[in-house]
Amino acid sequence: MVFEVKCTDLAARIGKLTTPHGSFETPSFIPVIHPVKQQISPSFLKSLGFECIITNAYITFKYYGEKAAKQGIHRIVNYDGPIMTDSGGYQVLEYGKVNVTPSTMAQFELDIGSDIPVPLDKPTGYGLPYNTAKSYVEETISNIDETIKVIKNNGYDQLSNDGNNNGLGIDDNVLSSKGELWTGTIQGAEHFDLVRHSSSILDKKGFSFFAIGSPVELMESYEFSLLARLIEATKSSIPNKPIHLFGAGHPLTIPLAVALGCDTFDSASYILYAKANRYMSSSGTLRLEDLSYLPCCCPVCSHFTVKEFNNDEPDSRTINLAKHNLFILKQEMAAVKQAIYDGRLWEYVLQKARSHPKLMDAIYALKDFNYIQQNTPIFKHKAIYLFEPLDQFRPELMNYRKMLIDNYRAPTGNECLVLYPDQGIRPFYSSYVLQKLSIYYQNASICLYNPFFGLIPVEISDIYPASHNIFVKNFDEYDSKDYPVFLNLLDSFLKNHKFKLIYIIANKFMKGLIPYIKTAEETEVKIEDFNGFKLK
Repeated sequence: MVFEVKCTDLAARIGKLTTPHGSFETPSFIPVIHPVKQQISPSFLKSLGFECIITNAYITFKYYGEKAAKQGIHRIVNYDGPIMTDSGGYQVLEYGKVNVTPSTMAQFELDIGSDIPVPLDKPTGYGLPYNTAKSYVEETISNIDETIKVIKNNGYDQLSNDGNNNGLGIDDNVLSSKGELWTGTIQGAEHFDLVRHSSSILDKKGFSFFAIGSPVELMESYEFSLLARLIEATKSSIPNKPIHLFGAGHPLTIPLAVALGCDTFDSASYILYAKANRYMSSSGTLRLEDLSYLPCCCPVCSHFTVKEFNNDEPDSRTINLAKHNLFILKQEMAAVKQAIYDGRLWEYVLQKARSHPKLMDAIYALKDFNYIQQNTPIFKHKAIYLFEPLDQFRPELMNYRKMLIDNYRAPTGNECLVLYPDQGIRPFYSSYVLQKLSIYYQNASICLYNPFFGLIPVEISDIYPASHNIFVKNFDEYDSKDYPVFLNLLDSFLKNHKFKLIYIIANKFMKGLIPYIKTAEETEVKIEDFNGFKLK
């Protein structure tokens, strides 16, 4: 497998995934198409910029039988780019079982030339008792073992036919016989220890591409916080390899999933929503019959009025509405990628999360995921925006605070600390205010303070992101206790430095925290009101 990462932000990455039928850029929405009844043509999908599609190998197997191997899946669906095939897991989830064995399905997917085949799994679903979910995970792993035998057998067949001693079959760690990218399907749902176990086992078996199974029911019930923890459990076991999320086709779900580290998504939402008269927008879905205006400028919406759209013949309306939904999904993917390039994915995800309270629940879970902090770039080309208490948990700020505690030490000989409220002066190290403070408080360590960063020593006030941020200045309106990270940082900072005297020029925010500041018994603290404070 070749997966080239070009740009990252949070746990998201823009990359390029290579398959036997070409490469495509990630993060990528992969539209589901029916292998027999195609209401939206693959050529239209390709014209919109969807570089990969997914179809159902089980339905293809049932409908075409042996003829499918002769034609190949690319000719069957008339698409010459990368094709992912689902082996029937969705049918298992819906109907309980399918009439095909894992090994038969694996051989069929190889025979039809799938670029990204999925082994026949046993989806966990949502809401199952632990022991039942565990048995489904074990059954999936057993099915995958059968699939691996088929892959290896095909690999050795290729080796014997071409006489190449460096063929794929000679390496037991290569899960590919013809260059196809096999997908390790991870099960466990809300039982996160099972998810971690499943991920780890499949990683050891040699998969280089993974898919998180059974999230559809979580998304349909708006359990976005559980979805976030499901993705986190997966990423904690396989932090670097590309991950697919089954069934993610809602414009609000995609930014969250990308930020958490998912690289590809598939869904038939665009056509399923259209059949239910559901109109996608950047902030959710709407009923077409409830609209007074079409809040979109895509070719479909530019052609119709609301009345004309509603009065259109049902089949025609479904197709046109599906095309509109695809435009929205394409637009969403482009917006997410641009946010990654700009280093503003945090801002974008929070903006989207405010469209629904359940999404905000997921954001509060996201702030505790260490791997997001670890994968966020240390330096960005643009300033970060800080609006509210939740922004104190931005990965860039958490990385900054860790650096401050682990690596910074005040200049030798400074036994006095001055805490001065950050007024947004950039760069502060060359400001008139600092010059005056340095004269007024000689031989003192001077730190700015603000609720988002905590402390900014003047010696490092020019580094990123200390001097590359814009914050709202009405944070005095928030309760000081809304910023617990500030107190934790100040406590650690004071433990690292034995100051004999601390001057606090206190604004309203700091006054609310002063009763909770911990200092050594021998440390003297002097407080001055910022509103009455004047530099001589």
